[in-house]
Amino acid sequence: MGVRQGSGQGSDGQAVIHFRAAGVTLLLAHLLFVGWLTLRPLDVPWTAAANFEPLASIRNDLALGPAEALRRIGGALLLLAPLGVLLPMAGGRVFVSPWVSLLRTVAAGALISLAIELGQTGVPGQVVDIDSVLLNTTGVVVAHLLVVPVCRARLRRRGVPGVRDLPRYRQETRLRDEAPGGSTPTISRVGIAP
Repeated sequence: MGVRQGSGQGSDGQAVIHFRAAGVTLLLAHLLFVGWLTLRPLDVPWTAAANFEPLASIRNDLALGPAEALRRIGGALLLLAPLGVLLPMAGGRVFVSPWVSLLRTVAAGALISLAIELGQTGVPGQVVDIDSVLLNTTGVVVAHLLVVPVCRARLRRRGVPGVRDLPRYRQETRLRDEAPGGSTPTISRVGIAP
């Protein structure tokens, strides 16, 4: 959600670097918290069997009543939801297709959720549940769709001086041409001798 490094001049460039570094730091802190929360051994008298049938544990949670279902399903939705914002923030791109950004973020969130579930296979008291992967990934999607497009639009409007009114392909060209070394010189086309 920040601007690519080097696209700003002076203090704008430093602000971008700090914004991206904050994203990486928050991302790592969140992943450490999630790892501690989900991969620590639990002292429980019994555990349920692993669930590999999609939506089975969601149906079971709904059967427990609205309050318990909200707690369990809401917890699974919120566990990895911050990744929907932190992954693009750590990536530091403002001028990117919203669909590409969503696809990248969702894929990374799903892989992280799957890694957590696979890691739980060897942890006492933790149970593998395919519905956790579905709910965690849904949380990432919802957070990304609610926050990232709005933040990127704001950053495009005020983030990079003189860029906000240009079409996207011209923005990229202009940012490249404003690089410290200038644009790369090109040679005009020369015909080949027979």
